[in-house]
Amino acid sequence: MTLLLEDVTLTYPDGEGRLTALDAVSLHVPAGHLTAVVGPSGSGKSSLLAVAATLVTPDRGRVVVAGTETGALDPAGRAALRRERIGIVFQQPNLLPSLTVVEQLQVMAHLSGKKPKAVRERALALLDAVGLVDRAGRRPHQLSGGQRQRVNIARALMNEPSVLLVDEPTSALDHERGAAVVELLASLTRERGTATVLVTHDRAHVARVDTTIQVHDGRVTERAPSS
Repeated sequence: MTLLLEDVTLTYPDGEGRLTALDAVSLHVPAGHLTAVVGPSGSGKSSLLAVAATLVTPDRGRVVVAGTETGALDPAGRAALRRERIGIVFQQPNLLPSLTVVEQLQVMAHLSGKKPKAVRERALALLDAVGLVDRAGRRPHQLSGGQRQRVNIARALMNEPSVLLVDEPTSALDHERGAAVVELLASLTRERGTATVLVTHDRAHVARVDTTIQVHDGRVTERAPSS
């Protein structure tokens, strides 16, 4: 399963005119592949992620998520696609303070009506995959920043998404912890076969990804495999 954006253009109202956030952007991310999207603030990175997540509908172009053309879906269909096929790792973990680590993951799967025993087993397996199974009973305030981000990643994988979209996961971390998070994302992408997009302003970690694209003023200005 893959993620495909083809000639996507997105504009927003701006006074009497329109502001172009994305200008004929194309992106193909195959399964098991990690692509980094880099660029300065205001370059269009967040808009690209929002379109890929089906949170925003582009003016023109195609968005295909795991074989599904999203342009023909109504709001309920897009919500179902996000729930079943797309995992989103937000910049801030936004963990619920009253829930334990394992409960943070369980609540995601309960929304899909899955059986409690199977849900808990999967949650614990994911926490093991991110190195936090021994923290399953702790609450967010008992975790470091890097640990909270790992919970954030595990939570996004609870419903076995085909596409994983990651927004600036290292922005609040120091270089060492940020590198560990990107390394974890690369490993999980390969192991679980997700089509993963990592949006970042920090080029220091792009050597760990498969492909890097540069976005500037809403256009892809550079595309290269990482060395």
